[in-house]
Amino acid sequence: MQYLTTAEIAEKWSVSIRQVQRLLAEGRIPNAQKYGRSWMIPSNAEKPTNLGREKRLPQDLFSSDLLHMVAATSIPMPIHNPDAILNTINDIQVRYVYEAHLAYLRGNFQQTLECYHQTKGDDAARLCISSIAIAAANTLGDYATYIEIETFLKSYIKDSTNASVIAIAELALSVSSITSNVVPDWIKKGAFDALPSGLKPSALYLRARYFYSINQFDAMLAVAQTTLTLNTSKQGVTFMDIYLRLACSMACYASKQEEDAIHWLVDTMHIALPHSFITPFADRVTALGGLLERHLLLEFPQSYETIIAQWNCTWKNWVIFHNRFAQDNLTLILSRREHHIAQLVARRVPYTNIAKQHSISVGRLKNIVLEIYEKLGISNRDELSKYVLWSKKT
Repeated sequence: MQYLTTAEIAEKWSVSIRQVQRLLAEGRIPNAQKYGRSWMIPSNAEKPTNLGREKRLPQDLFSSDLLHMVAATSIPMPIHNPDAILNTINDIQVRYVYEAHLAYLRGNFQQTLECYHQTKGDDAARLCISSIAIAAANTLGDYATYIEIETFLKSYIKDSTNASVIAIAELALSVSSITSNVVPDWIKKGAFDALPSGLKPSALYLRARYFYSINQFDAMLAVAQTTLTLNTSKQGVTFMDIYLRLACSMACYASKQEEDAIHWLVDTMHIALPHSFITPFADRVTALGGLLERHLLLEFPQSYETIIAQWNCTWKNWVIFHNRFAQDNLTLILSRREHHIAQLVARRVPYTNIAKQHSISVGRLKNIVLEIYEKLGISNRDELSKYVLWSKKT
């Protein structure tokens, strides 16, 4: 009997090598034999009619499959032609991940979600693409798709016994968090031991963003700069390279170091905008005040209208999304004490009674209420009542 290698059978069947490897792991190619780390497959083996998984892989096999996907999707894109990375990919699922990121950077969020839906049946690929897909759903205000992705990620967080799998799912879920309360403690503490090396820049970016949310701008700048120093490739650029540079700009701007903020901002523009990567800038219009608009007009005036238009659209969608998210996650956004106070305020209990019940002054209570309003993105008791009453009814 003649035998073929995994690569040869993948070419014969017009599928990816990883798909063949998965079929072998599932025992779906009869008479295949393993020698050391290599497989020999009968040349007359028939291609399975259904290439999707018949059932979820055992934990150890799935974890190996996932780590392979993480490594395959962490390769920097050529800096002068990021799309050229697609010409080097044979695995269709890896291609979907890169296509999703490229589409997101260019503001094509619907295409990002289409790539996500194409990974159905391949949970390793789906975990790798979920971080960008959930961000796209957030940006589009597509709450139904957000819930679908969130449910998928939470199922792995709840059911997996593998620390790396759980960390990858939690990392993806954290991308869309609109409050620091939702960020896992291991990101806040910088404890990334369970995370594959290819995803550590993403975790460090979220750690930097967490510092921004609690107004620790020096810490934010230190994390972002250090991550760039240790991970940036001279020949390539990654999704995180762009966002980490903008994080440096935001930290400098918030610390009133305007010259440094401009340096980081303009540097990022020259890396990203020649390839029409507009989303990172549309995401940061508010955070950088008028700095972004001013230097867009100076450096890339042809991109100005597109970026501002996307910012306007994104902001409207974000408000819609935020309201739904806050209603569904009120107890995650607010501490237990804040949630209890919010309920009393919404029921129009007098401030003096609430202050006495919590053993605080009325002045301190008013400050807490203002903090609650800020966390929920609202401005008065009537709006708070809608959140609390909606939450209680559901």
